[in-house]
Amino acid sequence: MSVSQPSRSTVTRTWWTWFAGFLAFPVAGVAGTAAAGRVDSPVAALVGGTVAGVVIGAAQALVSRRRLDPRRWIPATALGTGLGLLLGATIVGYRTSLPDLALMGALTGAVLGPLQALALPARTPARSLWAAAMPALWALGWSVTTLGGIGVHEQFTVFGAYGAVTVSALSGLLLARLVPTHAVLAPAPTPVPLDVAS
Repeated sequence: MSVSQPSRSTVTRTWWTWFAGFLAFPVAGVAGTAAAGRVDSPVAALVGGTVAGVVIGAAQALVSRRRLDPRRWIPATALGTGLGLLLGATIVGYRTSLPDLALMGALTGAVLGPLQALALPARTPARSLWAAAMPALWALGWSVTTLGGIGVHEQFTVFGAYGAVTVSALSGLLLARLVPTHAVLAPAPTPVPLDVAS
């Protein structure tokens, strides 16, 4: 007996829902900046990145249509974004040129990707593809934001709307491949009443 594949319309709806999560990135940037200010020190990078990661992770778990467990995805995204931004921003000396931000994004993604890959559902095949994609996607996100004329000199915790649209669109395609729409989280088991003889 073959397993039915999700319809194209279902896949499209799922991708559009994930894509709408790009709106969380600007909100995450505001939250990260409110918590830690400009990313111009290790503490600001770690705290601001972690706060931004909580917002992004929560939004992605929400729009994943039950494919991502928020108990795993949110902490992984928060930790990965915080530590990744700390690593990336420190290595580039908090500079905001296009090459510096692309490198910072790649380093952030290099930390974030493996942690998120581990947070994918246990039966996800080829999790390494997600881990490998995040450095490229986050570097692209910062590059698109910079080329779009956003004021990156203000040292934000995460790339702006242009980058968010790009990263959300491409990561949504990857998630659809790795975690099909029918591979949703299993519901909690229902307690089975004991048959006690009276």
